[in-house]
Amino acid sequence: FWLLFSLYKYDYVFIHREATPLGPPIIEWLIAKIARKKLIYDFDDAIWLENTSQNNLLAAFLKNHGKVKHIIKWAYKVSCGNDYLAGYAKKYNSDVLIFPTTLPYKDVIRNSKNYELSKQLSIGWIGTHSTLKYINLITPALQELEKKIDFTFKVICNEAPDLPINNFEFIKWSKENEIQDLLTFDLGVMPLPDTEWEQGKCSFKALQYMALGIPAIVSPVGMNKQVIKDGHNGFFCITQEDWVRVLYSLLIDVSQRKEIGMNGKGSITSKFTNHSYRAAFLNLFS
Repeated sequence: FWLLFSLYKYDYVFIHREATPLGPPIIEWLIAKIARKKLIYDFDDAIWLENTSQNNLLAAFLKNHGKVKHIIKWAYKVSCGNDYLAGYAKKYNSDVLIFPTTLPYKDVIRNSKNYELSKQLSIGWIGTHSTLKYINLITPALQELEKKIDFTFKVICNEAPDLPINNFEFIKWSKENEIQDLLTFDLGVMPLPDTEWEQGKCSFKALQYMALGIPAIVSPVGMNKQVIKDGHNGFFCITQEDWVRVLYSLLIDVSQRKEIGMNGKGSITSKFTNHSYRAAFLNLFS
């Protein structure tokens, strides 16, 4: 609110998702219509849809999902994370650009999985408590896989899940240790249901795995279909049988893990670092 009084100093206002998490878009309206500043609106989820869980019912009740289309209309330019999100934005604004999620170039170059150090095979997942539900999509596959091979399933999160898996390790997320914790994964998974909300996902988990040379095994949903080339820099899985087959194949073959991991890292280095989109992003402010 207090920033509104300093708007006269600026030519552009960049808003990611929303200026305030609850209520109507009053701040955005004041910026665009009263202060008449060029508003650049950026979002990387299907935030116009209601997406509730038991963890955020109160917040969902107080949110105003309908405000998204209005902010898009008022915006000078709109920045979206994938084609699906851009398709929605183009209904209300003609100046829409796509900027996929990118990772810091220096982190991608400096850090890589060393498979020679793996003593205990592991499959990993990273995310927040609100997305822990996605692990349930592959729990039957993980249980079946346990009958075939010894591995640890690792979860990096802000809350510990309750999973019916024998060898399970919870790693409390921290910004300082995130990369080193991810490097303990031999394989990274990103299961998703094929729904409207998930179509808006921008593949951040998969990009994190790939950037470190860790094979990403994902559901072919949303941006995943553009990031992953099945069998080259990662794998798609749909059925429980797919998950068991692909995970088992990779766990028993270190050379395949290395090949897929390095192909994935190459994809990130060439297409998904902040260097790749720096000029285009700065062009938003013109």
